[in-house]
Amino acid sequence: MLLGDLGADIIKVEEVSRGDDTRSWYPPSAPTSPKASSSSSDLPPESAYFLAVNRNKRSITVNFKTAEGLEILRKLIQQSDVLVENYIPGKLDKIGLGWEDCKKINPKLIYASITGYGQSGPYRESAGYDVIIEAEAGFMHITGEADGPPCKVGVAVTDVATGLYAHGAIMAAIISRQQTGEGVWIDCNLFETQIAGLANIASNYLIAGQEASRQGTAHPSIVPYQGFPCKDGFLMIGAGNDKQFKLLAENILKRPDLASNPKFSTNQARVLNRSELVGVIQKALLEHSQQYWIEQFSGLGIPFGPINDIKHTFQHPQAIARKMVVEVEHSRAGNIKLVAPAVSYNGQRLPVSRPPPVLSEHTVEVLQQLGYSDDEVANMKRRHII
Repeated sequence: MLLGDLGADIIKVEEVSRGDDTRSWYPPSAPTSPKASSSSSDLPPESAYFLAVNRNKRSITVNFKTAEGLEILRKLIQQSDVLVENYIPGKLDKIGLGWEDCKKINPKLIYASITGYGQSGPYRESAGYDVIIEAEAGFMHITGEADGPPCKVGVAVTDVATGLYAHGAIMAAIISRQQTGEGVWIDCNLFETQIAGLANIASNYLIAGQEASRQGTAHPSIVPYQGFPCKDGFLMIGAGNDKQFKLLAENILKRPDLASNPKFSTNQARVLNRSELVGVIQKALLEHSQQYWIEQFSGLGIPFGPINDIKHTFQHPQAIARKMVVEVEHSRAGNIKLVAPAVSYNGQRLPVSRPPPVLSEHTVEVLQQLGYSDDEVANMKRRHII
């Protein structure tokens, strides 16, 4: 999707009868428009999950367990800059579509393999699932309240981060190919992405042997740096230095003595006396509403923000001003809303040039571009090769 946002022609190769698994991950789904073509009436609803991550792509369906289906993929590989695959290591080698096979077809091909655990090691043949990797690579251990059980994050962040790593690696490989004229095999996986994503928590262990614990919304090394309940909601406060804490003590808590108290005057002291200070702040914030505190904090120079639900996220003045929602016309669902691409270039946000595709929407179009005749396409369709 990220490469498609940048203008790449993305051809998504799907299974012939069902397509991408996420097409069936509903509810919720988009309502089918009365204007939708009758040729797609036998398809299931368009799941919100699939629509979230498949803009700017074309969809073709190919049964590459057949010789004809394999030949279609070989022709695509011959003409493509990049192939992205997420099969268990060795699976595509068995059918002649591994890295070594594809390199012979197209020596300049960038072949990006995205797996659960990587191309080598004892877990190489294990399937990768975000929630399993969150657990196995330490992320779940540090997520949740201090006195509660381990908890997964609200979205599949390991999947998302791995996609971001793969995107960056592909862009780097394109630059490498410009210099060397040769393709690149990229080995990108969930497990290593998540370990890298442990960031300072990993460093705390590697450098100081310090095991991590769950902190809820709090930070192990900064106080106050967490969410606090108000009368009717929650507020996140991040006083990352002594100056910000002094502003908090004087202007919000109306307790200037706290900033000069040896127990709280430095961040190191505040970490040691975390419970006492958190209790003081919590007691103060519970006296008024979230909106009251937003007004009090505004303009002081203390990092803060309301803990918003999704509705209020999209109603946020900054999200509206930055046009973080785009509307596109979908051939089955009609007008749908999508989250806009996150990066702007020269002050312009990248456009969504294609809505997420209906299953097999572009099969005939792509095959014709590969040189197949109408009769050949019809014959393969009749035999369920496409």
